[in-house]
Amino acid sequence: MVDPSDEAGGGRAFRPVLVELRRRLSGGRYPVGTLLPPQRALAQEFGVSRDTVQRVLSDLRAEGWIESRQGQGSRVLVRQPVPSTTPRPTGFRPPTTLGPVIGEAFERDEVTLDVCALTSESLDAHVRVQSERIHAGVITPQRIAVRLILPAETLSMPYPRAVGDPGDPRLPTRLRAVTRAHTASLRTVLEQLRSERLVPCVEFEVRRAELTPAFQLYVVNGDEVLHGLYLPVVRTVFLADGDGDGDGEEVEAVDVLGLGATLTRHVGDADQDSPGSVFVTSMTAWFDAVWELLAE
Repeated sequence: MVDPSDEAGGGRAFRPVLVELRRRLSGGRYPVGTLLPPQRALAQEFGVSRDTVQRVLSDLRAEGWIESRQGQGSRVLVRQPVPSTTPRPTGFRPPTTLGPVIGEAFERDEVTLDVCALTSESLDAHVRVQSERIHAGVITPQRIAVRLILPAETLSMPYPRAVGDPGDPRLPTRLRAVTRAHTASLRTVLEQLRSERLVPCVEFEVRRAELTPAFQLYVVNGDEVLHGLYLPVVRTVFLADGDGDGDGEEVEAVDVLGLGATLTRHVGDADQDSPGSVFVTSMTAWFDAVWELLAE
């Protein structure tokens, strides 16, 4: 039986269901790679509406716990502790992925993201999830400001490159195409939020610098930083043939992975000399200097 207080896909029932599913995920009841129970089964178990279950799953996706595909259910991506809302004395929190932190950031009235990365792919993916939450009325930020530093397209970089043929131009060309596509997608998503008057103030600016990214950096709301080194790996990259029929070539490549990567999280606090505050201050200053002096 559905609780009558479970109104408009939320109500009082939403939070307990979200907390319980987080507990089960972090405790390993739903192992990584498995599917969550169907929405109908979860609604019956908790005595809530399907709308409430869908809203809970939307938040779990935003936090990086699961991914959902139409007709395929919700698959578990990670098993990690639920982030504490109280900063540790050192200002350092356990390693995390980008999704949960972006999800928390967008719950504020003002959202600021300063990002330096190899591509805009990860940022685009996670901002799209937050856009869904905004459209659903789950969160209501009043201002979103994003500054993005990407490597200059003219820059010759050590990755990605084909194993055994570092001069093969196809992988750098693919990287530029992926970056352009996700940057355009990100701009479209943010501009739609503004044009649909869902977020009153939206700012988005991209600059490029003659720097090969050795790490990805996210300065979030001015008071915390996500930082992760790019680890070179050998992986198979699929090169489409351009006609969209699914045929193409697989190339062994030296590349780095960003989407879903584990990042260290540093949080500033009232003590300006604490490790967390010092790290946030130094990385914020680094970003601002590159933005003003090296990026165009």
